[in-house]
This record gives sequence, structure tokens and C-alpha cells, in this order.
Amino acid sequence: MILGSAGAWFAWMGWDQEYQVDPVTGLASGPYEAWQVIGCGITLLAVAVPASWGRHWKAALLLPPSFTLAWSVTAAAEDMTGLWMVGAVMVLIGSSLGTAAILGVTGAVESVLRRIRRPGAPRAVDPDHL
Repeated sequence: MILGSAGAWFAWMGWDQEYQVDPVTGLASGPYEAWQVIGCGITLLAVAVPASWGRHWKAALLLPPSFTLAWSVTAAAEDMTGLWMVGAVMVLIGSSLGTAAILGVTGAVESVLRRIRRPGAPRAVDPDHL
């Protein structure tokens, strides 16, 4: 779980620190491309969903700090201003909110599955058979 979360950062975005400059407009963007961010997000989902299944507290306590620590290693090495700490707080808040959203969805799905699987549980009424 921890390695998966930190690994998502290093695999998708931790290696790219170069900004792209449009030759026509001169505008700089980056350093990350959209495909990197999407890939990182999908990888984090692939790590967080199974990690949160039945173990909500572990996912909530371990995923955001491990992703933030991985981000901080890269950011602190590149930053000359000392503002990487502000970014680290923002990454921690964002990854915590994302983890909370995933926990909410997996918790709701788990609850529904428990009700479906429970013997003798009342079944939903099919409106076509009334």
C-alpha cells in the first residue's frame, strides 16, 4: 500500500522536471503532461480501492502521507525557495480528500454488498412485479 502510493508518484511524475515551452507563444507549461497526471490518478485508484476494502483506517492513515513524502523528496531537491513545504501541505490535503472520497465509495459498496449477501435480508421489490 505504501510502496504503491509512493511508487505512483515516482513512476508517473517524479522523473519529469522539465517545462515545455510553446515555440509560437513562448508560454511555458508543465512540468507534467496530462497523460502523466491521468496515469498517476489511475494508479492511485488501483492502489487505494483494494487497500481501503475492509481496512478504511489503514488507507486513510497510510496512503496520503506516503504519496506526500514521495512528492516532497522530489520537490525539496528541486526547490531553491523553500516553498516546497507549502506544496507538501497542499498535496497532503488533496490526497487526503481523494482518499476520503474513495473510502466513501468503497464503504458504500461494501455496505450494499453486505445487505445483499446477508441471509434473510429483505430484497428490493421489483416494480415490474407489483
